[in-house]
Amino acid sequence: MLDATDTAPRIRACNAADAAMLSLIGGATFLETFGDSIDAANLLAHAQGPHGVAYYQKLLADTAETRCWLAELPVTDAPVGYQVLTTSDLPQAEPGDIELKRIYIFSRYHGGGLARRMVEVATAAAQAMGKRRMLLGVYGENHRAIAFYRKAGFEIIGEREFVVGRQLFHDKVMVRPLD
Repeated sequence: MLDATDTAPRIRACNAADAAMLSLIGGATFLETFGDSIDAANLLAHAQGPHGVAYYQKLLADTAETRCWLAELPVTDAPVGYQVLTTSDLPQAEPGDIELKRIYIFSRYHGGGLARRMVEVATAAAQAMGKRRMLLGVYGENHRAIAFYRKAGFEIIGEREFVVGRQLFHDKVMVRPLD
């Protein structure tokens, strides 16, 4: 019989061979999170573009400024979450900043500390890279995520527009100092 530590998802750094898995978990978690607020055509466009294999191949090729991780179940290696830390394109970005561009976990694994562990991994990596601040964008109506990020040391510093397919959303931009 497995105890809780044997079944807890583990977090591992990705390599170039993980692009397809990142695309799979990216599209699946995006669908689970926003399937009730984004129509099918826009979800599909987003899955084929910003969550397509080619997008993740490009990210993984940038070993200087990008880090990606998968959260996987220990027995099956099935992904249950992932995150991407990379160069920021947010309007509030300054020199020395990096963006936690994606952090998604299947809802079944919310509340067990996995997201906190993932943010800790990303924070340590950003600090090791010599970054000054870590930014992220979060859907402005995702109050649960905003509360989590506040608890993790982020504060709201502005907004941005975020397009999914042809649908426009308004995100909050949050920042966490790394010094």
